[in-house]
Amino acid sequence: MQLKVFPTRAAMSAAAAAHVADRLRYMIRSRRRARIVPATAASQIEFQAALADQRDVDWNQVDVYQLDEYIGLPADHPARFEHLLRNNLLAPAGIRHAHLLSGHDADDVLRRASRAVTVGEIDLAILGIGENAHIAFNDPPADFTSEDPYLVVSLDAACRQQQVSEGWFKSIREVPRTAITMSIQQILRAREIVVIVPDARKAAAVAATLTEPVSPLVPATILRTHHDVLLFADEAAMSKTSEEIRRSFDT
Repeated sequence: MQLKVFPTRAAMSAAAAAHVADRLRYMIRSRRRARIVPATAASQIEFQAALADQRDVDWNQVDVYQLDEYIGLPADHPARFEHLLRNNLLAPAGIRHAHLLSGHDADDVLRRASRAVTVGEIDLAILGIGENAHIAFNDPPADFTSEDPYLVVSLDAACRQQQVSEGWFKSIREVPRTAITMSIQQILRAREIVVIVPDARKAAAVAATLTEPVSPLVPATILRTHHDVLLFADEAAMSKTSEEIRRSFDT
């Protein structure tokens, strides 16, 4: 894992967007298309806005696969990740090829998404890290072994409270208890992984990701086993990580 730290969230988002755009241009030149999985959360909005502004990317050659989605929210609910993905990346960038986790029947959505994502290799997964160190909706203790591309999972209290704190819901009672998520093993199949983590509220999760033993109890630690991971963070997110640990990662 490589680590890049920036003084502000804005600087981090801009640098991450420039890096991802550069990788997309390379993928399109070398493989004609790029297949990506972007995380969809409050922590990703500024990055996605900066990425969508990268007009020299041929977005017609980019296929997007949705990472996760709540089960049970009405189709028009503003907290649905499908809406966030459409509003913050797909529409601004003009991306037309997207495989979204849409539908009322979770089993059908699971089957369709699993078929679509396994047609070919994912070139790039763009992730965040949750306050409980989840990646996608793989809350602790995460399933590190399932080979299924997508899973139906239960959301823990810390994950659900994070959604309230971010303003998507008025109370934890409104937050769905289940979701569809890309599995850990499917995420790790991506050729490259970029992780984007701003804000002090993620500081403990970032420190645990970088220092704790690889464990389902700290799901993001599994990223250290992948051969090509680049973590972008701002200083606030790194505030609980020592200088010694920072120096131990390539920058």
